This record gives sequence, C-alpha cells and structure tokens, in this order.
Amino acid sequence: MALIVQKYGGTSVADTEKIKNVARRVVATKEKGNDVVVVLSAMAGQTNHLIELAKEIQAAPDSRELDVLLSTGEQVTISLFSMAVKEMGLDAVSFLGFQVPIETDPIHGKARIIQIPPEKIRRELDKGKIVVVAGFQGITPSGSITTLGRGGSDTTAVALAVAMDADLCEIYTDVDGVYTTDPNICPKARKIDKICYEEMLEMASLGAKVLEIRSVEFAMRYGIPLHVRSSFSDSLGTMVVEEDESMENVMVSAVTYSRDEARITVSKVPDRPGIAAAIFSPISDANIVVDMIIQNTRAGDLTDMTFTVSRNDYQKAMEIVKRTAQEIGAASVAGDDTISKVSIVGVGMRNHAGVAGTMFNILARHGVNIHMISTSEIKVSCIIDEKFLELAVRALHEGFGLDAE
Repeated sequence: MALIVQKYGGTSVADTEKIKNVARRVVATKEKGNDVVVVLSAMAGQTNHLIELAKEIQAAPDSRELDVLLSTGEQVTISLFSMAVKEMGLDAVSFLGFQVPIETDPIHGKARIIQIPPEKIRRELDKGKIVVVAGFQGITPSGSITTLGRGGSDTTAVALAVAMDADLCEIYTDVDGVYTTDPNICPKARKIDKICYEEMLEMASLGAKVLEIRSVEFAMRYGIPLHVRSSFSDSLGTMVVEEDESMENVMVSAVTYSRDEARITVSKVPDRPGIAAAIFSPISDANIVVDMIIQNTRAGDLTDMTFTVSRNDYQKAMEIVKRTAQEIGAASVAGDDTISKVSIVGVGMRNHAGVAGTMFNILARHGVNIHMISTSEIKVSCIIDEKFLELAVRALHEGFGLDAE
C-alpha cells in the first residue's frame, strides 16, 4: 500500500462529466490498495469569472474579500467530486483549506503555506475514505481566508504530500508531461520522460506553465517524487526526481519562454552607496518580484538602472519607481511592456563550454536582438522583443538538437 496525493487542475474538472472521469481514475487508484488524497482546482474559467464579478463591484477589489470570493470555486468541485465517488460505491470526505487546516501567512493573493497538521486527514484515511482537499486556499492564524496565487493548487498538493509523508505526488493536467518546449509554438517538441528538480525549478521560474514554482521548491526540499501526467489518458508522463548522471549528458534539456515580462529603466541615477536599496526596497515592500537587473555606468558619477517585473505588476511598479526617482534625483523613468523572455535550461551546461555563445549566435542568425541577459549554472535567459518570441523559441529548439526525429 502506498499513500498517493493526486492533484487535478481546472481543465480536468471543467464540467460534471470530467469530474466523473476524475472520480473513476481516483477510485481505480484506491481499489489497487492505495490511500489517496485528492487536491482539486476550481472548474476551468471559474476563478476568472469570480474576478470579473468582483471588478463589477470594486475596480480594485479588496484583497481580503477577494480571497473569500475566490475560495468558493474549489468548494464546488470538491463537493461534486465527493458525491461522484460516493455514487461509485466508495466513501469520500471533502475539506476546505480552513478545515484541514492549511495554515498560511497573511499575504492575500500570494499567501505562503506555514504548516499543515496531518492528523485530521490521517484519521479519515484510516477509516478507508478518499480525502478531498480544496487547492489554492488556506487560512491565517487569525482566521482570515487566503489564496496562494495562480497555480496554487500544485503547491497545496505537494505541501500535503510533504505533510503526509506521501510516497508519490501526481499532478494531473491537460498535457501528458513536460515537453522540451511548448508544442503549440514548436510542433517538433518532445515529451521528457525524466527531469531533475533543479531543471524543473528553472523551467517553472522561467515561464513553463506545467508546474507552479513553489510546488517544485517543496518537492525538491523534501525529496517528494512528482509525476506530471494527463487526466485524459493512461499514458505515463514526466517524472520530476533527483538528478542522476545520465541527465548531465544532455547539454540543453528545454527551451522555455515567458510573455509576462515588462522592463523599467531609471536613467541618470546618482552612483553612490544606498541608491540601489532606495530603488528596490519600496518595490519589495509592495510584494513585487524583480527578475533581471542591469546597471550601466555613465560618465560623471551617474548610472542607468534597468530591471524587469511581471506585467501584472508593471503599472504599480512604475508608480513606485517614479516617486523614488524624484526622491533620489534621477533624471527619468521609462518602461516597456512589449518584451518577452526566452531561456535555455539544462544541468548539462555545467560540463559543456560555450553554451551561451551558441545561444547568442543562433538568435543573431535569425535577426533577434538581445536587450538583457541573465545566467546561472544551468540556464541562460535573454530579454527580446515580443514579436520575435516564437521565432526565437523554434530557432533555439532546432539549434540545440531538441527537435523530434
């Protein structure tokens, strides 16, 4: 007997027929002798619908009340799913985040999980029940409902797997695994049978939408194996596991991209100690994540500071930076939200020289100009004009030999 946590996304539970299909899959897993904890998202489109309703009432919805509203989406799916399981002759019990409880910090809309006491779920499993938990949501120590942000159900599932000391966490979605790039952009993309946590973490942080970044962090920290697979077929997907020697033989494992990019440049900034802190501290205080940062020195003790943020945070960041620029005596602030990021990822980069140069040459041959560059041991990222993004993805995928034969 194994303890398996299964997570199903919004497209997997988009209507009652799909909910029944998921229930059949879960029942089959249970009937093989396993204990099963199921984490469900809201039905596809439901979260966006609730956000639209909120904006009809309040242009900038109150973050606390928005979390209360959004948490209702998962309540529908977990109750319908539990009914479906009972209709098939097995017993199930559903829990909202606060009932488990999934305890989080108080940052509404981007809450982070603090702890999940396993006792209540364990008691229900011991009774032979399938336990169904609402993804994406939690509760603060003071009793306020929170949500974990987009993709938060992945994080819920992995965190539950850690709390329950599960043998495996299966992430079911509308794709059958992790691919070398987005098949919608590059039809020659290949499914990856096995990938290490570190590569998956980079891919998630760079825009790959198969897994949410915090879920991969949890899995890597606690060594929980992840199996990414389709809820619409029985084929094996991609295993996300610890690195082994065979993975280092491949120089580049995947090409990822992100359209969710915006660039801000602060010009003629006084070049003295404390200026960087003065610019970025207010941005951090607003819970805005900064990605790439480049500083260019000008003559006369002046510098330019350029950095990227999510497009969702672009307007808010611009307002903050404009105020800061006046305070520190910078000349101007400019922004651009028509950029994108393209990246190559692979643990094999550690043992292969010239990978970045090869990437730059491929982009140059296709007329793609690079605005910013960021590197780590296992990835190289370039900021480019969004109009060249799909061309860049296909060119890099082919150039590094990732096209399917």
